[in-house]
Amino acid sequence: MDWLLTPGSGASAAALRAEVTAFLRRHAEQPDDVDDARLVVSELVGNAVHHAGGPVWVSLDWSQPRPLLTVHDLGPAFELGGLSLPETASERGRGLWLVSQLAKDLDVIAKRGPGKRVQVVLALTRRAEASFDPPRRQLNPLPAADEAGPGGFGKEAFLRALVVELARSTEAAQGPAVAEQLVAQVGATVGGQMEEEYRQARAVAGRLTPEQVADCYLRLKGAIEGDFYVISAGPDKIVLGNRHCPFGDTVRQAPALCRMTSSVFGGIAARNHDDAVVLLDERIAVGDPECRVTVLLGEAARTNPGGHHYRAAP
Repeated sequence: MDWLLTPGSGASAAALRAEVTAFLRRHAEQPDDVDDARLVVSELVGNAVHHAGGPVWVSLDWSQPRPLLTVHDLGPAFELGGLSLPETASERGRGLWLVSQLAKDLDVIAKRGPGKRVQVVLALTRRAEASFDPPRRQLNPLPAADEAGPGGFGKEAFLRALVVELARSTEAAQGPAVAEQLVAQVGATVGGQMEEEYRQARAVAGRLTPEQVADCYLRLKGAIEGDFYVISAGPDKIVLGNRHCPFGDTVRQAPALCRMTSSVFGGIAARNHDDAVVLLDERIAVGDPECRVTVLLGEAARTNPGGHHYRAAP
C-alpha cells in the first residue's frame, strides 16, 4: 500500500495517520494491539511534515509476518546515533526514542538525491485475508489541460489516462488487491508480447541469458520512453537503474503503477529462469532521484522472502 501526503500540514498528517491506523486495525491479527503502531505512524509522519516540508510518501509492505512501514520525504537525512530517553526538560528526541521502544529495526536511509526514507518494522501480525482498502485521493493523476495541443489530447496522454483510470476504478470498486492483480496481469501479458518481439528482432531462440533478459528490458522500456540502464547482470540477479519514468510525474501521484514494471520484468525473468523476484529498491514514485530495480533469478529468487514473486507457468 502507498499513500501520498500533500500538502504537508498537521491536518493532512492527522488524516493520513487515521487512514493508516484504520488499515492496520482491519487486518491485524489482534486489533487491540494497534495503538502502539498508531503512535509510531504519528511520530514518523509528524516528523516528516514538520522537518521536511513538501510531499511525504508512506508505504506499508506486509508481505512478511510483520509490516514494514516506510516514510519517504525530500528533507535532509540525519544520523540516528544511540537513542536514549531524553532529559525531562528536553523537547527534542523523544519521538524517535519512543518509536525505537514500540517497534523494531528503526533505520534512516539517505536517498541518492535530496531526501531520505525512515523505516521501521511494526509489532503486529496480519490475519490471512484479502485486502480491500482503497486509499484516499487528493490529486488527479490524469493529464492536465495544458498537455493538450491544438487538436486536443494526444495519443500518449490518452493511453496513459486510460491505464491510470482503469486501475483506479478497479481499486475503488474492488480494493487494491484486485487492482494489483489486474495491473500485474496486464504487465505480464504485455511483457510476454514484448519478449516475443525482442526474440524476433535479435533472432534469439531458447532461454534468454541474464544479459539478454537485461537487454530485453532496456529495449522495451526505451520504446516507451523510459531511461533504464544496466548496473549489473549475472547468473543470480540483474540490477537496473532508471532516470525517467514512462508515466512521467504522474507516477509520484500514483505509486502503485510501479507494479506494472515489476510484473513486466518478473514475467520475462520467470519464463526464462523458472522463478524470479523483483525488488523495487528505489522509486521515482516516492521521491528518489532514480529508480533502482533488482531482479533475482532461479534459486536466488526461491530463497528470498521479500519482493514480488513470479513463477513460470507449467
